[in-house]
Amino acid sequence: MKKRFILISAGVVSQLMIFLACNSGTAIENRSIATDSTTIAHGQHSFEGKCSSCHNFYLDGIGPQLAGVTSDNSVDWIKSFIQDPKAKIDGGDSTAKKLFKRYKTLMPSFGNLPEGEINAIIAFLHTKKKQNRILVKEDTTDIKNPIADSIQTSNLVVGVDSIAQIPASSDQAPFTRITKLTYQPGTGKLFVVDIRGKLYSLENGQPKLFFDLAAQRPKLVTQPGIATGFGSFAFHPQFTKNGILYTTHAEYPSLHRSDFNYTDSIPVMLQWVLTEWKGDPSAFPFTGTSRELFRIDMPTSIHGMQEIAFNPLAKAGSKDYGLLYIGIGDGGSAEIGHALVSKDPRGIWGSIIRIDPAGHNSKNGKYGVPSINPFYKKDSSQFAREVYAYGFRNPHRISWTKSGQLLAVNIGEHNIEALNMIMPGHFYGWPIREGTFIERFYNDNGKIYPTPSNDSAFHITYPVAQFDHDEGTAISGGFEYQGSAVPELKGKYVFADIGTGKLFYVETKDLKMGRQATIRKWNIERNGSLTSVAALCKNPRVDIRFGMDSKGELYILTKYDGKIYKLVSAQKTQKPGRA
Repeated sequence: MKKRFILISAGVVSQLMIFLACNSGTAIENRSIATDSTTIAHGQHSFEGKCSSCHNFYLDGIGPQLAGVTSDNSVDWIKSFIQDPKAKIDGGDSTAKKLFKRYKTLMPSFGNLPEGEINAIIAFLHTKKKQNRILVKEDTTDIKNPIADSIQTSNLVVGVDSIAQIPASSDQAPFTRITKLTYQPGTGKLFVVDIRGKLYSLENGQPKLFFDLAAQRPKLVTQPGIATGFGSFAFHPQFTKNGILYTTHAEYPSLHRSDFNYTDSIPVMLQWVLTEWKGDPSAFPFTGTSRELFRIDMPTSIHGMQEIAFNPLAKAGSKDYGLLYIGIGDGGSAEIGHALVSKDPRGIWGSIIRIDPAGHNSKNGKYGVPSINPFYKKDSSQFAREVYAYGFRNPHRISWTKSGQLLAVNIGEHNIEALNMIMPGHFYGWPIREGTFIERFYNDNGKIYPTPSNDSAFHITYPVAQFDHDEGTAISGGFEYQGSAVPELKGKYVFADIGTGKLFYVETKDLKMGRQATIRKWNIERNGSLTSVAALCKNPRVDIRFGMDSKGELYILTKYDGKIYKLVSAQKTQKPGRA
């Protein structure tokens, strides 16, 4: 047998970039690209704000790494792709079609960007040259189709009603960026956040501005908007008495010293901040004094601190009451070759942490570390005692089942999207695992492999449900249905694919450690007609989220257009429905 070889960069493996395939072997004439420092600096600023959540210059991420892109593609081609990638794909452009086939997600259009800004971005890209490459033997044992079986469509069709339209926060698409809907303890009032800095209450379907974080924090970073901005919010369980609200938001690095940092050889692109606000619980709009609990450095603009929540089942006097759970991503550190997540929780990146906001025994003295945390008795110089569970790329959403089981979804890299049962102290595998497969992030970017025979020695807790990128590319966490309006959803945990809006469920009773629960698709109807979330949104990129009210009823949020739908009824068809 002939030996096969692949090209990799010294120290970091990189795939042959599909993005550069259109002019293979042909020198590209790009002398028109600006080379002055002012334009390049402007382009770098725009790239970091608008592009870095999907692209870097080290490894493929959500999209391809871009080192050398101007060496193999003309300025005109790059411009046209930035302005309207969907048009390039629909027009039959071979490179655009290969990109879509490889990454299975549609890059947002940036047709609204001024030509001067696009030229500046290209000037910055032009400074990033192809990496030196060496020959290594190719490992051909990778799994080409990790989950061969397709997800079957059930006969469940759920009716939805449109209940609210959140005001546009931009005059250009996407017009809003709503990401979370939840209720206020004690009153049951619904609240929804737009990551551009606004928190709204919903009163009879009408949104009213409850809290303007953007006005309070003018350094708020809201671009590119995939994992920046006003990340999350959580009302204290006794908000109606103490008026305490918690928020997370992103800022560019400043003179503020972070409480969680790393070696200065790794860049700091953003800082995520957890803030406590205290005000009059009866005041509207809400205003109050603020207290920063901690801030954390992040090396890229993805996988930040986008989830905070109190256990809604914890009662006053119980051990978990008043403790705040926080989902923290790996900051995109693996994509740039500096993974901040390891088999031991030395830091809080890539973890779900649990803190006592009213305590003071943390290193900075601004919050408490609960004595019931799994690593509380460990040496605090070697372990992050705040950690509840770890080994995640992006624990995007967390929720509790009716029985009290904590669930969290983990957005994958190139292959696997996962739902996890969260157990205290457990390691969930990233970056050496993606779902139930080996991830050799630094050897074969984008490839996964079967686990070894001695896999139990690694003490990895695997997901209880997963799907691959033939079905979707980014899992959106949901909830176990706990309401009464749609009894057909009883016992089901519903979730979705963020980009396409495809709807999934698993039976909660089937979620068991060491097993993969069967995932089913379900459909929706509106006004008696079968439809889809993408059709309602009128955009192929939906950015779907779920919300739950105090009665356990569920809502669908379409981030792109700022609309909120309530699940109101259901039927089971004779045959699986398709929108």
